[in-house]
Amino acid sequence: MQELVRTNDLVLIGAIEALFVSADIGHMVADQYMSVMEGTIGILPRRLLVVDEDVDRARRLLREAGFGAALRDGD
Repeated sequence: MQELVRTNDLVLIGAIEALFVSADIGHMVADQYMSVMEGTIGILPRRLLVVDEDVDRARRLLREAGFGAALRDGD
């Protein structure tokens, strides 16, 4: 799995997850339950990971959907 997005923006994570589900792209959100550790203040970013074989398709989909700036490496 490769990390494509790291953000505190839960709306962005939700939108990207919806795109990935509709495109059947294997993914997971890491660190989504860290609020227990941080006290629910939202300072720890969530990481969106994509399975290796779907990375190129996921990057293309994010750029086409206007989320290219959110890509971890700035693509």
